[in-house]
Amino acid sequence: MNTKIRDYINENIEKTVRYTPDDDGTLIGLPYPYTAPCANDHFQELYYWDTHFTNIGMILFGRTDLAKSNVDNMLHLVDKYGFMPNGNRTFYLNRSQPPFLSSMVRDVFEKTNDKEWLSAAYKTLCKEYKFWQTKKLAANGLNGYFGYDSYPEDPEKVINQFCVRCKLDRSKIITEEQRKETCLGAFSTYESGWDCTSRFKENGHNHNTVDLNSLLYIFEENMRYFSEVLSFGEESLWQERKDARLKKVNDILWCEKEGLFLDYNFKTDEFSKCKTTASFYPLYAKLASKEQAKKTVALLNGIETKYGVACSEEAFTNAYQWDYPNIWAPQQYIVYKGLLNYGYEQEAKRIAEKYVHLIENNFEEAGCLWEKYSGITGEVANPEYKTQARVEMLGWTSGVYIAFSDALDHKGEE
Repeated sequence: MNTKIRDYINENIEKTVRYTPDDDGTLIGLPYPYTAPCANDHFQELYYWDTHFTNIGMILFGRTDLAKSNVDNMLHLVDKYGFMPNGNRTFYLNRSQPPFLSSMVRDVFEKTNDKEWLSAAYKTLCKEYKFWQTKKLAANGLNGYFGYDSYPEDPEKVINQFCVRCKLDRSKIITEEQRKETCLGAFSTYESGWDCTSRFKENGHNHNTVDLNSLLYIFEENMRYFSEVLSFGEESLWQERKDARLKKVNDILWCEKEGLFLDYNFKTDEFSKCKTTASFYPLYAKLASKEQAKKTVALLNGIETKYGVACSEEAFTNAYQWDYPNIWAPQQYIVYKGLLNYGYEQEAKRIAEKYVHLIENNFEEAGCLWEKYSGITGEVANPEYKTQARVEMLGWTSGVYIAFSDALDHKGEE
């Protein structure tokens, strides 16, 4: 255990806490304190999927109070808007992000055992589930990141920015239909959290995505569990939804040729050609068979580096910031937990050790934690934006570091 890093996190937690009960320009006011991803400069809002990994660390660090406060704010936003936005900004109201809220609720409940709180949360989570099943459901019965409900007020700004980020030729986007498709592609990519990625490039809105459907499977299992704990009598309903999703995921997202769960383009009837850590989400969700898990674990040969697991195979080097060789905290955690779920303890331990060493080596030089790292050099990864070159990330990087270092320490004591 590196006490310097843990002391650093402990000393800086409060610097990330914000309390903004009133609306202020584009900032949406929230009733409780919340943690921003970093102490200053950029990312000063409450973000959706970032917070899940931050909360994991906060709970392990004994700060369940902050984790619960984050969750209470998210439940407030779902009650207010019918879904959890990307973050508490008005310009984020056109999209959500990977749905980890039910898991965050479960993590907090398992620490507090507050059934009255869980009962209210259950009703709110039903609203979020309805959002995904009505706004983000394809004709084939599986979900996808489908962008926005209404055309953006300033489509040119969206298109121009996305063309830069996704390396598109702006001069070829001429017709109104092309403009709308580009905006859909932009917001679906942003909603996925993988902005940007070779998984689906600019066509995310035409895909059933592996990670999203895996997370919704977890959502359904969590709701089954909550109903059982609360004696609501809806366990069979949630189990039926789980079973139906499992069948569709196997029918639609399992690519037998590649031996992987892959994103599926329902418009072209093709699987994504980009193999990524997203294929480990079914293991994380415990929906893969043992044979499917075994085949998925073989993907480590293509994405594992000296410092952890890169987002994608080397064939997609530096295409986008969610490609090879970049190493992001959430992907390390998903792969790690997925491996553990199917008994691949040595592989999981290896991934955890690599990431812990990566964080500790960088901390010795820089004295802080970064957003992402290079799987080739082990240094802070080249930022997509110049303004993000030296952003100190105390959120998911610290959360996953705490989770891994705790797990490794505990195993060492056994």
